[in-house]
Amino acid sequence: MTMALYPGTFDPATRGHVDVATRASGLFSRLVVAVYEGSTRPCLFSAQERVDLFTEAVSHLDNVNVRSFSGLVVNYARHMGSQVIVRGLRGGSDFEYEYEMAFVNKKLAPDIETVCLITSLEYQFVSSSRLKEVASLGGDIGVMVPPHVAKAVLEKLALPGNP
Repeated sequence: MTMALYPGTFDPATRGHVDVATRASGLFSRLVVAVYEGSTRPCLFSAQERVDLFTEAVSHLDNVNVRSFSGLVVNYARHMGSQVIVRGLRGGSDFEYEYEMAFVNKKLAPDIETVCLITSLEYQFVSSSRLKEVASLGGDIGVMVPPHVAKAVLEKLALPGNP
């Protein structure tokens, strides 16, 4: 049984994140979505809110759990007994970042593999940062996030028009 860890800030979980988690859940016996607590960027949602939002988004997947963590990803992966770190890739800039991060993680934890999944084409443009910007300007984010996440974003930003 191979357990995988899918770490990220997930502020908030997008349809692209859910797509990667869904596909990874089919590849591994168990998947832990690990919501990072210590982001260097200001987050719209608290770590617990992000865990709750992602948990609801993947509630249909029996082998997926969502938890928060802090510290190094490889340390948390070891703590959880994970042999694999899953990462999602949207495009070229993601590849460069993930390529470097995979080498750092391999140096820190040679026993843990990084597996990158290419985000499905319809989610290539979706990012948490971009959707928060679109929402703050009154745009429709319904195609970017699950409905409960869109509602939470609009409520957090105190904007009218909850879906």
